[in-house]
Amino acid sequence: MRAILFAGGIALLISLLGTRVAINVLSKRGYGQEIREDGPTTHHTKRGTPTMGGIVIISATIVGYFAANLLTGGSISASALLLLFLFVGLGLVGFLDDFIKIVMQRNLGLRSAAKMIGQTVIALVFGVLALSPWLEDEHHRRPASHHLSFLKDVGWELPTIVVLVLIWFFVTGFSNAVNLTDGLDGLATGASAMVFGAYTLVNIWQNNQSCESLPGPNCYEVRDPLDLAIVSAAIMGACFGFLWWNASPAAIFMGDTGSLALGGALAGLAILTRTELLLLVLGGLFVVVTLSVMIQVSVFKVSRGSALFRKVFRVKPGHRVFRIAPIHHHFEMIGWEQVTVVIRFWIITGLCVAAGLGIFYASWVASA
Repeated sequence: MRAILFAGGIALLISLLGTRVAINVLSKRGYGQEIREDGPTTHHTKRGTPTMGGIVIISATIVGYFAANLLTGGSISASALLLLFLFVGLGLVGFLDDFIKIVMQRNLGLRSAAKMIGQTVIALVFGVLALSPWLEDEHHRRPASHHLSFLKDVGWELPTIVVLVLIWFFVTGFSNAVNLTDGLDGLATGASAMVFGAYTLVNIWQNNQSCESLPGPNCYEVRDPLDLAIVSAAIMGACFGFLWWNASPAAIFMGDTGSLALGGALAGLAILTRTELLLLVLGGLFVVVTLSVMIQVSVFKVSRGSALFRKVFRVKPGHRVFRIAPIHHHFEMIGWEQVTVVIRFWIITGLCVAAGLGIFYASWVASA
């Protein structure tokens, strides 16, 4: 348990101090953020703000995790290394995207196809390794399961190819979801910190109620839950340290480097803890933001091409459900202050986290 506190504290301190250094270095090199032209006009003043701050979050997490294990004499598990691989791998894809934006001085980085290829490769390598029999522990538990899970494994055992598709879907989906949410100062950082905090608690509980120590119908068949809690705590601490500088008015942005890494890590935790569907509740804000984009694009395209759709719903060609997507920009466009949007979305995240943890605990109590 000390390792969890050490990991979170060390990562927070490194992120807090390291971000200040990163701001200076990135500013001197002119690595500033480009702003979308069709977004709220209030964002134009942010052009040139240092970006790629996700490098600090990733670095602080890695140092925090390994330092905590070193200080407490803990052993490094396969599950933690897989999660860090996913975290760093997607961060590298995001870094390439950010770097191209900076070099080309435009708000478009990697082409969408190239970006998706990078995410797909990282997700599938993670999936193959997580399902590999070579990574079974002495209790024959693999990092990932062949079942789709809510609070525990449910349903029938799925074919490996189906499981890999599901892993790909969750990893790419949530990495892009956090990326879409990272549009206001501190929004994605604060929301991510809360969800990682929730997973720290979930992992601690799974460790205390593991089938290895407390066999029975209510135990959890999760490999290395305590070590996953250490990684989760380190990421949470790194997010909080970064938030000091990322809160409005932001002195630095995490960029795709940070958002893709954080989203991928959330998906990885859900997969490794057998709580894939619970993540849809804990990370409800990210789901809503993604759905807002999907709805906006779908209605826009269908209303342009289908006269029947326009007649039934009484809309014009190219109808927009929101003034602009993602949804947090819609609220800006109707007059909400940026800080108001961020705080209210944080509240929504807090409610989602409370609901998810409540469901998790209530299920255990009900079956006890």
